Amino acid sequence: MAMLSRLSSLQRLSSRIPSNSLLISRSSATTSATSTSTSTSKKVSDRIVKLFAIDPDGQKREVVGLSGQTLLKALANCGLIEPASHRLEEIDACSAECEVSIAQEWLEKLPPRSYDEEYVLKRNSRARVLNKHSRLGCQVVLNHDLQGMVVAVPEPKPWDIP
Repeated sequence: MAMLSRLSSLQRLSSRIPSNSLLISRSSATTSATSTSTSTSKKVSDRIVKLFAIDPDGQKREVVGLSGQTLLKALANCGLIEPASHRLEEIDACSAECEVSIAQEWLEKLPPRSYDEEYVLKRNSRARVLNKHSRLGCQVVLNHDLQGMVVAVPEPKPWDIP
């Protein structure tokens, strides 16, 4: 009996709503969900940036990142840099543990180092001389112009090894 009263209540409610508005809202929801999933998949594939990293053993490894992502994040995702030892993308707390060397032909495709990046690199360099190839991975943002870039990941410093 209770079931019949619920059913009749639903029928009364649905009779108050115009039938074409239900169809429109359902079709627009389906269309927007479909277009969102399609456009998202296209956007991800369009954002892929492939580069190469020379690991501390001298092996060349392919690294896949996304446009807009930092080099540090891409290197951490493929296991070349230990993510737990870095404060990802926080220059104020940086200790240059994500320092990498960029191959000469790619240097002009990168924006110049910021004052903060130079300060961190100089402060944490053993020689206190800034190497022009040195960059902080947390400050290099990937884009399609960097497709194929070659970076060298240095050996971890003794105090960084757990």
